[in-house]
Amino acid sequence: MSYETLQAYWWIIVSLLAALFVFLMFVQGGQTLLKQLSKTDMERSLLVNSIGRKWDLTFTTLVTFGGAFFASFPLFYSTSFGGAYWVWTLILFSFIIQAVSYEYRTKASNFLGRKTYDTFLFINGVLAPVLVGAAVGTFFTGSAFSVDRMNITNIADPVISRWETATHGLEAALNITNLSLGLALLFLSRVLAMLYFINNIDNENIIKRSAKKLKLCSSAFLVFFLLFVGLILTKEGFAVDPDTKLVFMEKFKYLHNLIEMPIVLVLFLIGVVGVLYGIFLGAFKTSPKGIWFAGTGTVLTVLAVLMLAGFNNTAFYPSTFDLQSSLTIENASSSKYTLTAMSWVSLLVPVVIAYIWYAWKSLSKNKVSEADIENDSMKY
Repeated sequence: MSYETLQAYWWIIVSLLAALFVFLMFVQGGQTLLKQLSKTDMERSLLVNSIGRKWDLTFTTLVTFGGAFFASFPLFYSTSFGGAYWVWTLILFSFIIQAVSYEYRTKASNFLGRKTYDTFLFINGVLAPVLVGAAVGTFFTGSAFSVDRMNITNIADPVISRWETATHGLEAALNITNLSLGLALLFLSRVLAMLYFINNIDNENIIKRSAKKLKLCSSAFLVFFLLFVGLILTKEGFAVDPDTKLVFMEKFKYLHNLIEMPIVLVLFLIGVVGVLYGIFLGAFKTSPKGIWFAGTGTVLTVLAVLMLAGFNNTAFYPSTFDLQSSLTIENASSSKYTLTAMSWVSLLVPVVIAYIWYAWKSLSKNKVSEADIENDSMKY
């Protein structure tokens, strides 16, 4: 494959992993619903054990996504993780307390108490989707950083990328576009969680509460999602001149991308319809199949949104401090040799997907019931 094809190929791979991660964040959504969907300790145990059996899939996908992004687009990794470190630190911290909570929540040596760990799960459930959404939102709104490749020759200070704000990424949460995406992901994770509970738990009370609350959460999700889509499709975007490689502002850039890439448009529309149909099945039919339609729709929609940010001569990580420091698929990627070698490694991506599917099927052969909780010595 040509260098350009390899770069596009790896952007698709990274975007697919990100899309799978967003779907699997239904675990985070479920953690924010523990109090609202349960009235007894047994019902709460059902909820925790239902999502607890899947939390490692989310974490595995996050790690795989991070590794793929680092290897294929190292300049983005060093710029974002090295500059906007407060955002990424908070995200990683929230996942650490999630893992600790599932490990020690019901242990006999749990000196903090079950309620403390439930609070940790709630914190992770809110912080992770909101901050991830805000970070991804900067793909469309930009961040204040500068890139000077010649600094690599400066022995005293060989730093290529510099962050130009003292808040180091936290400012992203103050942008309405970024915040709308973060809140959309928060409510989407809650919607997916309730669809998952309807599919996975054998408890009529929880199913009824999930179907009822699903209508309210889906409405909130649609408000913030439509706000985000409306904002990016009507704003100026960070375009790249295909000949000079100079970055410039273009009116309605992302709307143009959507129109000029019909495959992406089709993926986006199918994804949105899939999410809406899954919500309809869960909220009005109490169907266990809703999670599959909404989950598939989520993956396709996120994949399309990330393609809007990276393809069609677009800077996927734009700089508001210096336009020409903006990162594109071309200038932020690894060498052709590295991408070629990694392409063989990418054959493992289907293995990751197969692992998720196998683990999911193995853990979901039967719905979680009260009998499972009572007889399970390894319960969360």
